[in-house]
Amino acid sequence: GQLPTWLQGILLRNGPGMHTVGDTKYNHWFDGLALLHSFTFKNGEVYYRSKYLRSDTYNCNVEANRIVVSEFGTMAYPDPCKNIFAKAVSYLSHTIPEFTDNCLINIMKTGDDFYATSETNFIRKINPQTLETLDKVDYSKYVAVNVTTSHPHYDSAGNVLNMGTSIADKGKTKYVLFKIPPSVPEKETKKSCFKYLEVVCSIPSRSLLHPSYYHSFGITENYIVFVEQPFKLDIVKMATAYIRGVNWASCLAYHKEDKTWFHFVDKKTKKEVSTKFYTDSMVLFHHVNAYEEDGHIIFDIIAYADNSLYDMFYLKNLNKVFEESEKLTSMPTCKRYVVPLQYDKDAEVGSNLVRLPSTATAIKEKDGSIYCQPEILCEGIELPRINYDYNGKEYKYIFATEVQGTPVPTKVVKFNIQTKEMLHWGEDHCWPSEPIFVPSPDAREEDDGIVLTCVVMSDPTKAPFLLVLDAKTFKELGRAIVDVEMHLDLHGIFIPEKDLKTETE
Repeated sequence: GQLPTWLQGILLRNGPGMHTVGDTKYNHWFDGLALLHSFTFKNGEVYYRSKYLRSDTYNCNVEANRIVVSEFGTMAYPDPCKNIFAKAVSYLSHTIPEFTDNCLINIMKTGDDFYATSETNFIRKINPQTLETLDKVDYSKYVAVNVTTSHPHYDSAGNVLNMGTSIADKGKTKYVLFKIPPSVPEKETKKSCFKYLEVVCSIPSRSLLHPSYYHSFGITENYIVFVEQPFKLDIVKMATAYIRGVNWASCLAYHKEDKTWFHFVDKKTKKEVSTKFYTDSMVLFHHVNAYEEDGHIIFDIIAYADNSLYDMFYLKNLNKVFEESEKLTSMPTCKRYVVPLQYDKDAEVGSNLVRLPSTATAIKEKDGSIYCQPEILCEGIELPRINYDYNGKEYKYIFATEVQGTPVPTKVVKFNIQTKEMLHWGEDHCWPSEPIFVPSPDAREEDDGIVLTCVVMSDPTKAPFLLVLDAKTFKELGRAIVDVEMHLDLHGIFIPEKDLKTETE
């Protein structure tokens, strides 16, 4: 096929790439050592490159020729790198062990720089053109967080907004929202943006010893949307996991009898909306988008009825998944919540406060709290992406992977929220990755552009490829076949040519 002439830049993606070191194996697919790969588009041609992230974790493991640094699902034991990574924990100060810098989940842009990220307090700067690993940044030097999300947001001024959980402060566990500016003051050019990191606000955890696990959050023009779900970390178990010889993942538990709480923080006042909004228990990883309409916040998420998804990615279970004997017990469901921030305070108990046309409801309870029920948009999609120019605004399209029973995607889809129409791309033996939308330079409509996805083949005789789809019609424009093994990755970013520094810079 052919690529649009305007497509110039780099698709940069990240994911677990090495699951065996020497004679040792990771337990969980999400633990593998980070492998970056990129597709560079230049004048109608595509260049492929891949390279392991040279993290301290990678270097320690390779040097020892075995896994010596613990990951979330794999406790390395005993640990000769211990002096670097896991300073002994004292239960009294509630600190948790220092984490790995195996940043394998996503790529984040900060100013002109790019970082590989995971959910620990470490990120690694990388060169997006050569995939070289550069500086290591420890968030906890600039803000009191022990874990962070791998899905930051970017505002119109170029600031990065992200959230992390602060556990260390003597039992005052809280969720911290922080902002990293895109540049530093002119006199301070030697300093990093992180020195100017600012805490926007913090939300106390409902439970001091059991903070909620979260993978992403939402943002509208004026608010931050944070969902405190009953999928929780047990800090006491976590602090003693090393001594007990169990992995940190075993310290995560789903409390299905608990509620899920919604928090809305006003970006201007930096204060949380005081009304208590909640819904039934659920597990979510990915927010899709959020926006405001007529005194309501509308936000879309992909939710599950339980936490079985994580367990399916244990390597011992993955073989069963591929043989299709293992099925998801809970299908991902795309849910839309419509939350009335402005409502008649004298409304009757039991009345629905939603004033927009939607099947989503928000029922006033006796104690003044508001119980929200969603509108179901569709089922069976994951790894949602949108046209990011519409982030925080009313929008129409979700680009995602389709999962049918097993967690490994078999198709990519375009879903129209308004008409509920779904377009698919799929072929036999194909496992596509998260689809990334790239707008065309003269885009007038939300779906003017292309969609990029990396396709791994389950048939070992067939080569993997990068697929380029027309975002409007979802028809294939072209594919770039790669004659090396490609790994299943997690998340990534498209970097237009204008955002790449030239080599001399």
